[in-house]
Amino acid sequence: MAELEELLQVATDMLDRAYTPYSHFHVGAAVVGASGKIYGGCNIENASYGLTNCAERTAIFSGIAAGEKKFTALLVTGDTEQAIAPCGACRQVITEFFDQDAVIYLTNQKGALAETTVAGILPGAFLALK
Repeated sequence: MAELEELLQVATDMLDRAYTPYSHFHVGAAVVGASGKIYGGCNIENASYGLTNCAERTAIFSGIAAGEKKFTALLVTGDTEQAIAPCGACRQVITEFFDQDAVIYLTNQKGALAETTVAGILPGAFLALK
């Protein structure tokens, strides 16, 4: 439970860092690297919408830039009515760097919490041959 609370705090802190001049829709995320270190991420928009980066990918990419290759948990949050969930692109990136049974927490800023797994958010995922 302590990990969940710490992830939620990091992801919530990321909401204030989101760069969203177009949608004004702030998303925060936090991931746990295999080392146990937590990395935060926020969504970063661009006038060329296709170049926007989601909070989940920002968090994962921050961890990778710091030397992580695997992650064990992810939490995503936003100021939404229901628990927020990753987009399809993020789900595929998550599949690349997490085990299929890794925990994914879907939350919002109003206390909603749903717990699932990587396999739960992307059944039948395209997996690289390793």
